[in-house]
Amino acid sequence: MTQLKREVQDLAMRERRWHDALTNSGLGVWDQNYGAGVMYYSDTWRAIRGIGPDETLNEGMDDWILLVHPDDRAFVIDAIHRQNRGDPDFAVFQYRERNRVGGWVWIECRGAAVEWDDDGNPLRVVGTDTDITARKLAEELLAGMSRRLKLALSISKIGVFEVDLQSQTVHWDDGLLKMFGMEGTSNTKPESLWESLIHPDDRAATLRRVSMHIEHDGEFENDYRVLLGEGCVRHIRSRNVVFTDNAGRRYMLGANWDVTADVNLRHELLNAKTLAETRYRELEVTRARIEHNALHDYLTGLPNRRYMDEMLEMRAAECHVTGASIAVLHIDLDRFKQINDTLGHLAGDMMLQHAAAVLRANIREEDFVARIGGDEFVVLTRGDGSQRKLALFADRIIRELCKPVAFEGHMIRFGASIGIAVGGGADADAKQVLLNADIALYRAKNRGRNRHEFFSQDTQNQIIRHKQIADEILQALEQDQFVPYYQLQFNARTLDVAGVETLVRWRHPERGILTPDNFLAIADDLDVVSTIDAMVLEKALKALQIWESRGLLVPKVSVNVSTRRLNDPALMTKLKRLKIRPGTVSFELLETIFLDNCDSGVISNLERLRKLGIGIEIDDFGTGHASIVSLMRISPNTLKIDRQIINSVHRSAEQRKLVGAIVEMGRALNIQVAAEGVETTDHIRVLRETGCDILQGYGLARPMPFAEIEGFLRAESWRAGTNAVKDLQNRVRRAT
Repeated sequence: MTQLKREVQDLAMRERRWHDALTNSGLGVWDQNYGAGVMYYSDTWRAIRGIGPDETLNEGMDDWILLVHPDDRAFVIDAIHRQNRGDPDFAVFQYRERNRVGGWVWIECRGAAVEWDDDGNPLRVVGTDTDITARKLAEELLAGMSRRLKLALSISKIGVFEVDLQSQTVHWDDGLLKMFGMEGTSNTKPESLWESLIHPDDRAATLRRVSMHIEHDGEFENDYRVLLGEGCVRHIRSRNVVFTDNAGRRYMLGANWDVTADVNLRHELLNAKTLAETRYRELEVTRARIEHNALHDYLTGLPNRRYMDEMLEMRAAECHVTGASIAVLHIDLDRFKQINDTLGHLAGDMMLQHAAAVLRANIREEDFVARIGGDEFVVLTRGDGSQRKLALFADRIIRELCKPVAFEGHMIRFGASIGIAVGGGADADAKQVLLNADIALYRAKNRGRNRHEFFSQDTQNQIIRHKQIADEILQALEQDQFVPYYQLQFNARTLDVAGVETLVRWRHPERGILTPDNFLAIADDLDVVSTIDAMVLEKALKALQIWESRGLLVPKVSVNVSTRRLNDPALMTKLKRLKIRPGTVSFELLETIFLDNCDSGVISNLERLRKLGIGIEIDDFGTGHASIVSLMRISPNTLKIDRQIINSVHRSAEQRKLVGAIVEMGRALNIQVAAEGVETTDHIRVLRETGCDILQGYGLARPMPFAEIEGFLRAESWRAGTNAVKDLQNRVRRAT
């Protein structure tokens, strides 16, 4: 019994020792004894799955397999089957199983059958399960890092090599093979291969640097060139590290970059910098020359308008500080155009050079003279002296410029007109002083030339206003400020719309809508009336198209035409481009201008207008003294009786007779008669009774912008507002 007791104690000791070892190893032990019907699962096995030590297990295979990850179930069933049959390839296998507390746990299963029945079926299978979830996560993390590293190396086009310094074996990755043009070859290379690729001029220094750093662990860099196929030179930058692993084996690991593009770019930039510095020096010389040319007139060598503006501003600034005054003499050569026209531009250029020399010779050292354009010059001088001194100075310049100059056998004479203005003190305005001198010059020219005039406040407002309006007109043309207004014309018998007269208006940005009496005379001086007429015609044609597209009946548009435009040789070409539909446009000509004074050129253009289908109307008829013969020469489509005659037609029998006579004459010549200035229902009644064909006036419709025409036409308010219409309707009703 003592021996037996000792053996039992030894057995218990060994069992505890094995139990402690298994528990501490983290292995979950399982023992499936099918013969005895006993299933054993250790506490560690249970803990791996989140099962308590005393918790009852559902040990059926069908229930357990549902806890296995769906992607692993088929594999696990097959692996268990093979493991039970002793297949060594499945003695160990891995799979995922759901933990009771949630989530998946990776399990490494080791097992084997230890007892079999007579048919070779396993009666008892034992094994261990190990939780390898942490290892799997680490492997996945490592794999991810490896993928990212490979991707980074690929994107950055880095080639990596590793040298075993003891065996002298070298491993090149695919990136390095590609960099050196050796794709598809073995990754293991002899050390001598790399040395043979180094450019001969770089080989000694490169190998010396490697040898110097290879003796000690640490990092170093190397820049060198390699010679590849067909003499291709590539620049390589290498970053290397020498290290000793845990086994005491020494390695060198390196990463190479192909920096050829960067090196070439650096060389290009260096060359560009050198070239830029050379060009900069050249540009400095050129700049000085250009600056001089930019500030001086090429013909006379005098300062130009830009230089003069800068100098004038500087002198005005000095006046602000010192309180002094500045005088501006604006000089214009008289009869210079005739010299150019008769003797040629060479003579004109010589006269300009002569004038420049005269001005240089007659100014003081502190004075400034410039040619500001054409035959105009400006002298800046002190304005502190008396007006008499400035007058003597101007007279001396005129006297010297009037002296004859010899040119190719001709004695050329010309003179000069000078405008003088003075300004100064704290309120000195350089631009205003120059403008005042320009105004004075304008006055000198108008008073006979070869003289000087001082700026006069008496004429300033008128001249400045005229010039301002002229400038505004030119700006208005650029900014499309001239717009058409439309005054509807009506059939005298039915009051249906017969057409519209297009009247130009100026949409002034500050003064609002302006009628022609505010700008037409100045526009005529500027010779832009023809341009305005053309703009109005184009807009009227567009308006006519829009009205037609909207179902509004406007049979035609009438537009005014100036004398200069009718004399324009290119008028017909311009009109043909507009593709005017015959019968939709009429040109209105003033009786006082176009009847008895029409030359053959105008008559010819009028005939061409008719061939284009453009009607001719005589405006303001009855105010001039045109003859019947001249009227027949023109052969207009319509006569428009002036509003002065229409004004008292309902009160004056004589006026009614005159209108009646014009109507009879029109019928005799097959010309329609239109009445302007129709303002009352009495006008409508009397003019209809006298036989007028067309009515136009404020009593029916005022001039309106395009935007108001459609609403006015659709409302037909002119019909409801006139007794004449009611009378006409009654007559029509009785007649039908």
